[in-house]
Amino acid sequence: MTFNDTLNAVKQSLKRYLDQKQDRENEQTTVQAIREGIEFKGSNIWILIFAIFMASLGLNTNSTAVIIGAMLISPLMGPIMGIGLGLGINDFELIKRSFYNLGVATIFSVLTSTLYFLISPLNEARSELLARTAPTIYDVLIAFFGGGAGIVAMSSKQKGNVLPGVAIATALMPPLCTAGFGLANGNPHYFFGAFYLFFINSVFIAFATTLGVKLMHFSKKQFVDPKREKTVQRIVYTILTLTIAPSIILTYNMIRQNYFEAAAYQFVNTQLNFPETQILDKSANIINGQRTIKVSLIGKEVPQDSIAMIESRLPQYGLGGTRLLISQGYGQNNIDINNLNSMMFQDIYKDNQQKIERQDRCIDSLLAVVEHCRQYDSIGIAIAPELKVLFPKVKEIAISQMIFSNIDSSRLDTVTTAITRYSHPLNQVEEKQFQKWLEARIGAKSIYVLNEN
Repeated sequence: MTFNDTLNAVKQSLKRYLDQKQDRENEQTTVQAIREGIEFKGSNIWILIFAIFMASLGLNTNSTAVIIGAMLISPLMGPIMGIGLGLGINDFELIKRSFYNLGVATIFSVLTSTLYFLISPLNEARSELLARTAPTIYDVLIAFFGGGAGIVAMSSKQKGNVLPGVAIATALMPPLCTAGFGLANGNPHYFFGAFYLFFINSVFIAFATTLGVKLMHFSKKQFVDPKREKTVQRIVYTILTLTIAPSIILTYNMIRQNYFEAAAYQFVNTQLNFPETQILDKSANIINGQRTIKVSLIGKEVPQDSIAMIESRLPQYGLGGTRLLISQGYGQNNIDINNLNSMMFQDIYKDNQQKIERQDRCIDSLLAVVEHCRQYDSIGIAIAPELKVLFPKVKEIAISQMIFSNIDSSRLDTVTTAITRYSHPLNQVEEKQFQKWLEARIGAKSIYVLNEN
């Protein structure tokens, strides 16, 4: 078999496996199914409202399972795919209806989530909320491939559970809930960041749908009036251009930001690596063309000379012209937790502070025990001058605490013990006087005197 024969065989095999025509649904059925999912009134609106309440609760309590459940029942995919289909088949009326219904769904979603967060007693921005305020290039890719999977599933006889999966992956509803959180708390950063993510997801799902419709050669709408057909085509292509153009700009900016972040984090992890200093937080941003790296350090202070030397190495990582801003915390009382950028780092910091406080209490307790035991090491020397005057027969003395174990009951008793050596034995009266004097002198309730002579 020649190379060409082998290549042809591989092509035929791939065509057989990848050809969608064998299980494709009738085109009219697919188009009708998408059209039916566009409308937002009656039951669809109520389902959307309840789903928004569920998603808001999930975001508020940081419950991923609740958020996924809300996305499963959300009907938001319908009008977005309707826009993509309308662009693909030159159906201007379908595009208008889809835009109108998407606008209605968006308004209801934002108002519902805003109402929830206005009455919710939990106003803290948790990690699930924060994750919907800063779109990345990965959100673009997820939306695009999710939209592609959605149109392929809609045009297939065996739709399976693809659409619910697409709804979960592209996460259309949580950004709208986060936008409502931003409105309820007067935080424009959260509102615009979340709405930006929703816009990206919607644009790329619609774009992927349009591309899929064109690749599958769906029949375009025919017009009796050629002039109207040209007008509609002009409007459709204008909308398509306006949809694709920002997506290209967004993608370019995100790719640029992604490359910058990768280089910045490599620089930080490589150059700001000190044995007694930890990186508490780091961020890399491009604002108005100015690239900035912000790093928060905790631990031993890094000298300014070292920081200046590290900053001079930025061009080696393709970061020439980038500003390096380093804030350092010196001990637990000099760090303002409110200035930390990430809730995760706040939680880590607070947890570490609690551990440090527990360790400090344990250390203080152990030091007290050690100090209590250490006093017996020098007490013999401290009372020696008094012993020479009051009990001249005592030549050597050692005072310590000993633990006696009761053999029958296994009870442990701590007993203060004095081991003595005499030049001449003490009589019974002297022994009692000596024992009472020792108890009073060292502050012991009782003392056991052991004579080694």
